[in-house]
Amino acid sequence: MIVTDADGVREGFAGQRMLVVPRAAVDQALRHPVAGKLLVTDAGYFPHAARHGRSRPRGAGQHLLLVCTDGEGWCRSEGADFTVSRGGVVLLPAERPHAYGASDEDPWTLWWCHFTGADAADLVRTAQAAAGGRVTHLRDPAPVASLLSQVIDALDSGPTLSALIRASGAAWHALAHVIATGRRNPGPALNPLERAVDHLRATAPRRTSVTALASMVGLSASQLSSLFREHLGVSPLQFQVQLRMARARELLDGTDLPIASVAREVGYDDPMYFSRQFSRTHGMTPTAYRERPAGT
Repeated sequence: MIVTDADGVREGFAGQRMLVVPRAAVDQALRHPVAGKLLVTDAGYFPHAARHGRSRPRGAGQHLLLVCTDGEGWCRSEGADFTVSRGGVVLLPAERPHAYGASDEDPWTLWWCHFTGADAADLVRTAQAAAGGRVTHLRDPAPVASLLSQVIDALDSGPTLSALIRASGAAWHALAHVIATGRRNPGPALNPLERAVDHLRATAPRRTSVTALASMVGLSASQLSSLFREHLGVSPLQFQVQLRMARARELLDGTDLPIASVAREVGYDDPMYFSRQFSRTHGMTPTAYRERPAGT
C-alpha cells in the first residue's frame, strides 16, 4: 500500500505511522457539537525521517502541530527561518505559507497532526502567544508526543465519531500542554526512563511498541530496553504486562465484572490468553484470585 500525506505526497520512513481521516467523515464530524470544536484530520509519526520536507506556498487547509523528539530540522514561516531540534514544537496556522524539513546530517523524528474546528484558531493563537512565535522549545517533549500517539491510536480504530472525539480530546490536551509549558523556566527534567514509564502509565492498557516508546524519549530501542532491565528488572513489554495485571487485580478485587469483561478492560480480546498471562504472573487463575480468602 502506498501511503500519502494530505497533499498526496508519497511517504516512506521505516516504522512510520500515518492516518488520514476520509474527508466525508471530516465534513460530518465538523457538524457535531463536540467534535466540531477541534477535529484532527491527519496525524502521524515519522522516525528518523531522512529527506522529509514540505513546501506549501499557499499554506495547508488545516492548522499544523509538529513535535520533534530526536534529531533536527528546520521551519520557514512568514519570512523567518527557525532551527527545530529535540523538544522543538512548531505551530503553523492554516492558509499561511510555510516550509519545513529534516536536517541532512541528523534527520528529525517527528510526531505531527493537522487539525481544524471552531476553536482551533483560538488555540493556535493562544499557544503562539505563550511561546512567543511559531516555534517553541519544550523542556520535555515526551508528554506531547505521548498525546499525539494517543491521537494516532484513536484514528487507527476507524473514522467513527467516538474515535474522532477521542483523538480531539488528546489533541486538545497536547495543545494545552504546549500553552502551559512552552515558556517554562529551565529546570530539572525527567530522565528518559521516567518519561517512558509516565507514557506507559498514561496509555495503559494500550500497547506501545518499544521502537515508538524509545523515539518519544530520544533513545534507541536497545538503549531504552537496557534502562528498563537495569532499573526495573523487566523489558518495556514486560512492564506493560505488569501494568495490565495490576489493573486486572483492581477490577477483580473491586468489581463483579465477568472475567471476559476484565480481560477486555485491560487490553486482552481473548479471555483464555488473559487467564494464562494472569496465571503466569500471579500463580493462580483470575477466578482463583477473586475467590481467595480476604486479606491474602
